[in-house]
Amino acid sequence: MTREQIERINELARKSRTPEGLTDEEKHEQTSLRNQYVEAMRGSLRTQLEHTVIVDEHGNRRNLPRRR
Repeated sequence: MTREQIERINELARKSRTPEGLTDEEKHEQTSLRNQYVEAMRGSLRTQLEHTVIVDEHGNRRNLPRRR
């Protein structure tokens, strides 16, 4: 997700709160950008969790177990 895309999401959010609102095309763009943002955040969190290790009381390191 680029800085320009995040700025566009914010711009559309501000415009949606004005009396003129968003056009149908802008609503579609806003939904698409929001979905991309959520997927990017999920991917970032998933990567962070995959690289997280647990150290037990004996000093053994192990990766977090995957959950479904």
